[in-house]
Amino acid sequence: MREYTEKKETCGTICLKYLLFIFNFFFWLAGGAVMAVGIWTLAEKSDYISLLSSNTYMATAYILVVAGIVVMITGILGCCATFKERRNLLRVYFILLLCIFLLEIIAGILAYIYYQQLSMELKQNLKDTMTQKYRKDGEEGVTSAVDKLQQEFKCCGSNNATDWSESIWIKSAEAGGRKFPDSCCKTITEWCGRRDHPSNIYKEGGCITKLENFIQEHLKIIGAVGIGIACVQVKGLTAREWGSLAHVRRTLGQ
Repeated sequence: MREYTEKKETCGTICLKYLLFIFNFFFWLAGGAVMAVGIWTLAEKSDYISLLSSNTYMATAYILVVAGIVVMITGILGCCATFKERRNLLRVYFILLLCIFLLEIIAGILAYIYYQQLSMELKQNLKDTMTQKYRKDGEEGVTSAVDKLQQEFKCCGSNNATDWSESIWIKSAEAGGRKFPDSCCKTITEWCGRRDHPSNIYKEGGCITKLENFIQEHLKIIGAVGIGIACVQVKGLTAREWGSLAHVRRTLGQ
């Protein structure tokens, strides 16, 4: 009877170990997803970061990248801790889980806060950034971002095309008589910014609303990924990890 009980406990422990391994595999995949969202935001959407006065948008993306890396490392560590049954690894594992949860929650909260502040920031700074820094030495990032913004969203200026009348570059001889940057043109050709006509220039509206909507959509994704995956991970940990690790600890004689 005793041998049967020991055998049954051993089988139960083995099953729980494999369940924990499967959970950590999905945990590792979740980390990859978090990291991918952060890298995607930085790599594909970073052009417009130079147009923002605050670094919050970039910070939330970096936090997700760091959280994703830590999640992936933790997933591997969780598997090692389970199969090697080492108490020190289990302690490190739980500490990393706490760090991951905090990082993802912070990213989600920052995204939500910045979502609320974005409209005011753009209203206060976008026009000045475009008119004061466009084509200025050392501000190549802003110049590239403005040109891409106006072409991608088919807009001209912050509020409207007349904003460019206040541009330092437009007023200079370097502009060559342009009234707008060539990126304001519906069909870009050399010196097309000289011709002020609705058939040539995007005059229907400015870029501020379109940029605001664009960034807000990505902040929603960052916030949802950060808080959503953090909640899923905590729920999964509560449902599966504690029972599993309790059995592993029993095998260690605790």
